[in-house]
Amino acid sequence: MVKWIFVFLVAVNLVFFAVMQWGGALLVDASSVAIQPPLNADKVTILNLAEGASSVAASHVPIVAQITQAQSSVVAAPVVAKAILVGKQSCMEWGEFSGAELQRAEKALATISLNEKPKHRQVDYVSGYWVYIAPMKTRVLVDQKIAQLKERGVADYFVIQEVGAWQNAISLGVFKTEDAAKKYLAKLQQQGVRTATIGERTSKLKYTVFLLSRLDAVIAGQIAALQKNFPESELKTVSCN
Repeated sequence: MVKWIFVFLVAVNLVFFAVMQWGGALLVDASSVAIQPPLNADKVTILNLAEGASSVAASHVPIVAQITQAQSSVVAAPVVAKAILVGKQSCMEWGEFSGAELQRAEKALATISLNEKPKHRQVDYVSGYWVYIAPMKTRVLVDQKIAQLKERGVADYFVIQEVGAWQNAISLGVFKTEDAAKKYLAKLQQQGVRTATIGERTSKLKYTVFLLSRLDAVIAGQIAALQKNFPESELKTVSCN
């Protein structure tokens, strides 16, 4: 009897051991277990983390540089345009002119390609000085004197036609100051004109001043060069209105 009890206990232990060892496998349905094939194992490459980060950052450097360059060009363009159109322009006044000198100054300005047509401002004086040749008795004598002036290179003159004390006089130039008139008379004498003299004019005299706008540096330099041919004139920079 004892022998059978011992065998029974041994059998129970063996069953319990089998359940503990293989029980989980026995409870799972073998048909439900699917073996997952490797997912393109031959195409999987293990990367070094530091090298990967460096390559990614390097691949984005050109893109960042292009964006930064584009932003810089968009901001800088209006600033450059403003400097060209506004910052380098100026306005000037050039005068004062009358008679033949006015005509000569107008012809000189016509040789320059101005951005804007010159405007004029009138200046009045109640007195001044003029260089002239005294009135002659006949028109024939006037024509002879004009021929002599042309031979000596004098092209600026005006014959007074009005009836009166100054009829048939020849005006060679009108000036604001006596000093300017004396300088011009000295120049005529060097050309061989001996009969000219200086007188004071009490009648109202009108002079013209040129108003020059939208001048860039090149045009302003050209006008300054012209002014040297008109030593009695004044060229100055003024505010643009």
